[in-house]
Amino acid sequence: MTLSPDRVIPSSVRLEGCEHYIKQTWRSRCRILTASGAEILQVPVVHAAAKMPVREVPVEYTTPWVVRTERTLDAAYRMSAYYDYYRDDLFAILEEGIPLLFDLNLALIRFLAVRLGVAAEIDVSTDYLPEGDVTDDWRYVLTPKKPNTVLRDLGLERPYYQVFSQKYGFVPGLSALDLLCNEGPDSLLFLKRI
Repeated sequence: MTLSPDRVIPSSVRLEGCEHYIKQTWRSRCRILTASGAEILQVPVVHAAAKMPVREVPVEYTTPWVVRTERTLDAAYRMSAYYDYYRDDLFAILEEGIPLLFDLNLALIRFLAVRLGVAAEIDVSTDYLPEGDVTDDWRYVLTPKKPNTVLRDLGLERPYYQVFSQKYGFVPGLSALDLLCNEGPDSLLFLKRI
C-alpha cells in the first residue's frame, strides 16, 4: 500500500490475488456490533480443493445467508444515522449473487472505499509474492484468531459514536461498515483525525 502525502488516502492498494485461500480469516467474514454485542457475519464458501487459489473460491448460495445477513444488518444499524443512505446499494451487491468470494470482497471493498471517501486505486496482484517480499504487507496482521490491537498499539485507536455504545461502550475492531453507518460522510474526517 502506498499512502498519499496526507497519509489517509491511499493512492494505490494491491490485493493479493494469487495466494491460496486460508480458512478462518477475514476473507470470508466481518465483525459488527448488534444489540447482543459484537457478532461475526460470515460468507459461506464451497471448500472444493486443498490449496485452492483465493480467486477461485466459490460462494455457497444454497443456504439463506444473504437474507440472514440483511436481517442482522437491519437490526444492528437501522437506528444509526446513515444506514438508510447506504442500505440499498449494499444489499444490491449482496443480492447480485457474485459467484466468487474474491470478486464479492472486491465489490464490497470498492463500495466501502467510495462511500467512506477514500480515493484508492485497487490493484490485484498477478504473481504471488511470499511474506517478507512485500513492503507494508498486511495479509497476516489482522486475523479473527487473535485480538485486533493494531490501532491501539500505534496509539491511533479513537472512539466514534456507535448505536449500542450506551450498552457496551466503544467496541473497537469492527468492520468499516460500522464506521460508515454511524459517521456517514464524516467517516473520512474521522479517519484523518486518527
